[in-house]
Amino acid sequence: MDYAVEVSGLVKKYGDFAAVNDISFAVNPGEIFAFLGPNGAGKSTTIKMLTTLLQPTSGRMEINGYDPVTQQDEVRKSFGIVFQDPSLDDELTAYENMEFHGVLYGVAKETREGRIKELLGIVELTDRKDNLVKSFSGGMKRRLEIARGLLHHPKVFFLDEPTQGLDPQTRNHIWDYIKNLSKKEGITIFFTTHYMEEAEKVAQRVAVIDHGKIVTTGSPAELMTQTESATLEEAFLKLTGHEIREEEAGAVDRMRAARRMWRH
Repeated sequence: MDYAVEVSGLVKKYGDFAAVNDISFAVNPGEIFAFLGPNGAGKSTTIKMLTTLLQPTSGRMEINGYDPVTQQDEVRKSFGIVFQDPSLDDELTAYENMEFHGVLYGVAKETREGRIKELLGIVELTDRKDNLVKSFSGGMKRRLEIARGLLHHPKVFFLDEPTQGLDPQTRNHIWDYIKNLSKKEGITIFFTTHYMEEAEKVAQRVAVIDHGKIVTTGSPAELMTQTESATLEEAFLKLTGHEIREEEAGAVDRMRAARRMWRH
């Protein structure tokens, strides 16, 4: 089978410290896949290697059949990404942000104009396309980043904490957009989140990473059965431990806050 994302024996070391320590997993085409772990577990390092931002120490990776180490241009054209931190230009309009991205990725003008119109409609920003992004709310900016990341028809869409800090209604709407687009265009979704309820509700499969190693992989239901847990959050804590590690205290606090926000 040809996987959308395939990782085998991946290692990233900084001196004697292994941030990612011999991990292997695969993501099917069109799958919605959650990559979960506490802060410092190796999530961001793995994503940076998959998206050509960081060179691995050893191991093998493929994105849509391309090697992120030796075929960087092909890999970059085949994925979209929404970073955890905002990456829009606040001094440009929504349309100008989209246009700039399309030009950067070499999307032909005749294709680009129709695609921008379609995506702004999907994320309900058509009426705001000529407004400066600095006037947008956090939820509007996230919706625009999602539309922008999909402009060049990527096969894999990486989302790093895509709904962090957003209210539950906005989070639900954003995931509705993402799921519909994934289904319509066959896009593989690879996301991280500290909202365990979100991962339980959205992800078809989950990989849990801790201390640079994959702890387990399976559907949310399988992980809950495996750990005899009532929720994915309970399963996550059983798999990664209840103690607050210094570098992960912030992640635990965010997860607890996320649980409160999601339920309200």
